[in-house]
Amino acid sequence: MTVQLELWHVITLCLTLLGFFFGLVKALLAQQLSHIDAAFAAQNSRLEKIEQANRDESNNWQRAERELLNLKAELPLNYVRREDYVQAVATIMAKLDAMSMRFENILLKGQKNHE
Repeated sequence: MTVQLELWHVITLCLTLLGFFFGLVKALLAQQLSHIDAAFAAQNSRLEKIEQANRDESNNWQRAERELLNLKAELPLNYVRREDYVQAVATIMAKLDAMSMRFENILLKGQKNHE
């Protein structure tokens, strides 16, 4: 049994095989591209979540910084240092002692005048 192929049969067979391989490669590449696109979409969603978390964290840091600045502004109004308190009390005590001495002097002068 001999198979005779003419030139146009061989050319047609080669073109058919090339077309089949080209179609197969094209289908495999399309499938690979769809997998890559899906991977990029997943990566983009993860990046968006990370960016949102970063924005939220940045907002939290800004809020904390504002609260700290407000605390620093209000702190002198609501807080007295121990040394300042001691100095203020010592000043008041010194003034009370001076008034007490004046009253004693006045009382002593009044007793001398009655004698």
